Amino acid sequence: MVIRKASDVRSSEITPKSVYLRRREFLQASAAALVAAGCSALPGLEAQTRIKLKGPIKKSSFSTTEKVNLYEHVTGYNNFYEFGTGKDEPKVNARNFRTTPWTLEVEGHVAKPATYQLEDFIKPFALEERIYRMRCVEAWSMVIPWVGIPLKDVIDRVQPTGKAQFVEFVTLHDVGRMPMQRREDVLDWPYVEGLRLDEAKHPLALLAVGIYDEVMPPQNGAPIRLVVPWKYGFKGGKSIVKMRFVDRQPRNTWQVMQPSEYGFYANVNPNVDHPRWSQARERRLPDLLATTRTQMFNGYADQVASLYSGLDLRKNY
Repeated sequence: MVIRKASDVRSSEITPKSVYLRRREFLQASAAALVAAGCSALPGLEAQTRIKLKGPIKKSSFSTTEKVNLYEHVTGYNNFYEFGTGKDEPKVNARNFRTTPWTLEVEGHVAKPATYQLEDFIKPFALEERIYRMRCVEAWSMVIPWVGIPLKDVIDRVQPTGKAQFVEFVTLHDVGRMPMQRREDVLDWPYVEGLRLDEAKHPLALLAVGIYDEVMPPQNGAPIRLVVPWKYGFKGGKSIVKMRFVDRQPRNTWQVMQPSEYGFYANVNPNVDHPRWSQARERRLPDLLATTRTQMFNGYADQVASLYSGLDLRKNY
């Protein structure tokens, strides 16, 4: 067995410790339709059909001017373990992922708890395009044109009470539609993520329903997912079915699975290495060989650094 130095290891080879010892499996998903943001149902997704989102999409001043990755990069290289542990598996195994009907529950310490049909949940809000940098904890990155609604607007609408200090996001748990969830040795299902309430109310936080002005592809988290651009990508829970407003800090899935390697905050920080690799530099897809310097808070320090005043950033991995 050849043991390579860290500098010789490509980021595409980096896989969480709980997964990298397992062999990849080819999985088949089932069902055949997609409805998101008021779009019509599709007859099937065998060819990864691309459907435009309805209604005007506001261009946001928060968008980066960096070069956007190609659609093929964003939809063909994914971490979504509900559909496989390989980067290419979610696109194949989620191609027929059924997202209609879809409900989203809002519960906990809010004045207006409710269970919404997805279309009703989105309807009160204007869609915005946000071109954000996305930095994976595995040290690769992309620039993605998300389309969605500001999480802050949703929070204001449901009216958290004074007891609400955190927001917990829960992914769909359905082994019929997400076959990898039969594998309890992969992750502790369902996938759970969380934010402090002030983080969730920051103007950059987004609930995305699309990319490139089109309906969110299944492998990217259809029909609705969380995007928090100053944090590592695993904080962005996909296929969300529940938002809980709670008074205690949630334990996110990777924190439960590997507490020695993953924490709650997961802010992008070039000065805090992952226990198994450096975070000082990153590889921008599609070039996994050339590296660039990782930016503090993924380049959003001017906007979000004040959220962490007094927090020891050396310990918040």
